[in-house]
Amino acid sequence: MEYAIRLSDMEFYAHHGCYDLEREVGTRFVVDLELTAELGDVAREDCVEKAVNYLSVYESVARSMERRQRTIERVAVNIITALKEEFPAVHHVVCTVSKLAPPLGGKIGRVSVTIEG
Repeated sequence: MEYAIRLSDMEFYAHHGCYDLEREVGTRFVVDLELTAELGDVAREDCVEKAVNYLSVYESVARSMERRQRTIERVAVNIITALKEEFPAVHHVVCTVSKLAPPLGGKIGRVSVTIEG
């Protein structure tokens, strides 16, 4: 049996962007995740130790956000790769990375990419 875990609206200040100034100064990003994992004995045994630890997932995302990248597509791929390596029970990840108030020459709330893997 599988189950889904969602972590929504994780906000980070990071240094991603195609412009030098973005990578130097940084800006705010939001990450949303949906992880699909094997339930195994987690629910039957009520066993926290066998569950995917939400704090550990958050910390993994935070580490990925620290790596400066030119595209948010690369950031999303880094997050997916790290989560699948660190959590063997996770077999599918949907990751949305949003850059808040991107410098596009006008007023815009965010630009986002969603990648599945």
